[in-house]
Amino acid sequence: MRLKDKVAVVTGGAQGIGRCICETFEREGATVIAVDMNKAEFEAANIHGYALNVTDRAAIEAFTNEIVAKFGKIDVLVNNAGITRDALINKMTEDMWDAVINVNLKGVFNMTQSISPVMMENGQGSIINIASVVGEYGNVGQSNYAATKAGVIGMMKTWAKEFSRKGAAVRVNSVAPGYVNTDMMKTVPDKVLDPIREKTMLGRLGEPQEIANAVLFLASDESSFVTGHNLSVNGGLRL
Repeated sequence: MRLKDKVAVVTGGAQGIGRCICETFEREGATVIAVDMNKAEFEAANIHGYALNVTDRAAIEAFTNEIVAKFGKIDVLVNNAGITRDALINKMTEDMWDAVINVNLKGVFNMTQSISPVMMENGQGSIINIASVVGEYGNVGQSNYAATKAGVIGMMKTWAKEFSRKGAAVRVNSVAPGYVNTDMMKTVPDKVLDPIREKTMLGRLGEPQEIANAVLFLASDESSFVTGHNLSVNGGLRL
């Protein structure tokens, strides 16, 4: 078990890729706290659903204190929570921009600022930001989303430098998925997905488990010499 006895916090853990990450971590021996806007239910006893808004700094601080008091530590943080509010730049409202920035970018900052001192005190930990192929290459109608996903890569590189300055083994990396077969993607018509498949070297969409496997690697001690790295898991997609 690659995460035996580790305590992991996963934001956006109720569904999709986040839920798959939680279930994968639990199978690998971790105690998992699945954070989402609404408390999620899991069959596995070692996955604990927790209702939390990543834009609420006071609630995050209380959450961190509660988890440390209960489990004694936090070994892994996966910043996965995210939303979309798509529109072309001339039609994107300020509310659409602010909503995505607050959750996808500031939410990652909020969670990391609260939990990273716990890891620094313990002298070790792994933080993984979930980015996106859109943050690497951009995408029409997603100025806000692209900005946040590029931003979490930039914060990751900065934090990797900051958290290693005093010799602590607190590693920070990111995973940038391409298009993945989640429930949300099942509503997208083939006429939209077929061109994406054609632009993907492997000729298909990804599966949530393939993203979770990459996150598992970065969370585990198997990646003990990896920090400051953005791992693209996109099947060779170029937008």
